[in-house]
Amino acid sequence: MKKLLLILLCLPLLFTTCKKEEDNNTPTNNTGNHNGQTYVPDDNFEQSLINLGYDNVLDNYVITSSIDTVTVLEVYQQNISDLTGIEDFTALTVLDCEDNQLTSLDVSQNTALTVLSTEVNQLTSLDLSNNTALTDLWCYSNQLTTLDVSNNTALILLSCGNNQLTSLDLRNGNNTNMTTTWVANNPNLTCINVDDAAWSTANWVVSNMHFDPQHYFSEQCP
Repeated sequence: MKKLLLILLCLPLLFTTCKKEEDNNTPTNNTGNHNGQTYVPDDNFEQSLINLGYDNVLDNYVITSSIDTVTVLEVYQQNISDLTGIEDFTALTVLDCEDNQLTSLDVSQNTALTVLSTEVNQLTSLDLSNNTALTDLWCYSNQLTTLDVSNNTALILLSCGNNQLTSLDLRNGNNTNMTTTWVANNPNLTCINVDDAAWSTANWVVSNMHFDPQHYFSEQCP
């Protein structure tokens, strides 16, 4: 009888200890690096990483050390709807995720990016304020309503046509070095913020600069 009582008294303590050990050994299902693993909830994204040799089991997790030195990632046309996990690709300089099902994209941790290709998705916003090394931005054919590249002082190519832009800020101090700008097919956009309105009006009329008839330049749009 005493032995039975002792066993019953010890059961809660044993359960709590086992539960703590289980919790310590099980990664948490949210974003970020946990126990050296990166959470990748989108199966199509993880399968793409498996196909590229950065993972081997479809289990929502990728070993962080296998991706944090990758500099070029091409995951276009993979039916991906969530790129959670991209934040741990901290060495990434080129990201091509065009023609997927993305509605949002966070590249705030990918500060080494120089080329970003997000065209033909369903993005409604794109924050590039931390991506100061960016030189080429392809984001046409999305659902963007605003775009601000004022922090992207190295930008030389911008393709943001076929969106729903009502606001576009190009005042990055580097307008004179921008060689290609495609803003056409943004019918809701009129005024475009630029470094120098007179200079842009006079010089952005060449064949590799595409704007709509109603677009005009200003240094301070209303």
